[in-house]
Amino acid sequence: MVDWSLARQVARLAAGADEPAGQDPDLRALCSEMEAHVASYTGLSLAAPAPAPEAVTRAEWTAVNLEALSRLLDPVAERLDARLDFAGPLAGVLRMGASATLAAEAGLVMGYVSQRVLGQYEVSLLGGDAPPRLLFVAQNLRKAVREMDVQPDPFQRWICAHELTHVYQFQGVPWLRDHLSGMIRTYLKTVEVRIEHGAAGGLPSLPSPAQLIELWRDGGLAALVQTHEQRRLMDRMQAAMAVIEGYSEHVMDAIAVQSIPDHARLRAAMDARRRSRSAPERLIERLLGLNIKLQQYELGKSFCDTVAGGVGIEGLNRVWEAPEALPTAEELGRPADWLERTKSRTKAA
Repeated sequence: MVDWSLARQVARLAAGADEPAGQDPDLRALCSEMEAHVASYTGLSLAAPAPAPEAVTRAEWTAVNLEALSRLLDPVAERLDARLDFAGPLAGVLRMGASATLAAEAGLVMGYVSQRVLGQYEVSLLGGDAPPRLLFVAQNLRKAVREMDVQPDPFQRWICAHELTHVYQFQGVPWLRDHLSGMIRTYLKTVEVRIEHGAAGGLPSLPSPAQLIELWRDGGLAALVQTHEQRRLMDRMQAAMAVIEGYSEHVMDAIAVQSIPDHARLRAAMDARRRSRSAPERLIERLLGLNIKLQQYELGKSFCDTVAGGVGIEGLNRVWEAPEALPTAEELGRPADWLERTKSRTKAA
């Protein structure tokens, strides 16, 4: 039902023009160097080799992510399509309107995000045979270096470390991918699609595509909560995604102390970049639900820094022992409670 061709057109427009290729980094060399540090510090082992890093354009990044997004939105859209069969003579018009609306908003969100994303470990959580990919948006890396006024090499190595940590999480923790996939699939089954009657005869009502996109990317589900079951699933997914992002933030800082010069300045510049939005940008991000990402970085990083500071990376790695070892939403703000619970669990095992 979603017009993905239209979504791609909107995304290309929202992403802006791609710059001509510049003097891009040797991503293979940088990732090879930083992977050794990530493996050594985390103690995680890969079940398969890390994917080769790829420098992509904004347009290429949006195409990859819209393809993955279709696996999220299409089942929901199919339920809406079935409901529209009962909308009478306006069914065709409503289908066209809903299709265009979903496509336009999906394209807008992806195009907007493509302007700022630096790197991404792309792994399918909703099926498909596509292998994982390690993507870096070259134009955005160059832009970030200019705007943050930092040296390219240390900054690029630092970003590589962050994305490689995600590789080690998803390819080094056997249950993680299936656990997240299961939660997302369960959540999607709870999303209601209904027709609300009004002056126009009937309009589809379903959660905002932007909010569904945020579910897929980051677990930002606050505006989608409709039932107690959804609240419970939301809390679990938000906590899991906060740990995944926070762990990567912790690792990139921990290994940078020894391997990346002037790391403190990079961290300060990155934090400033994440908060440096114009008033229109902040409004757009609130409307699209994209402000959730920054909150996850901050909460997850604080949890991981606190735990690792007390019991080291070995203690923090308890989060990867089993799905039950992941912190709850409440424990993210009370790391001591999580440490006590997982210590008891370890003794019991």
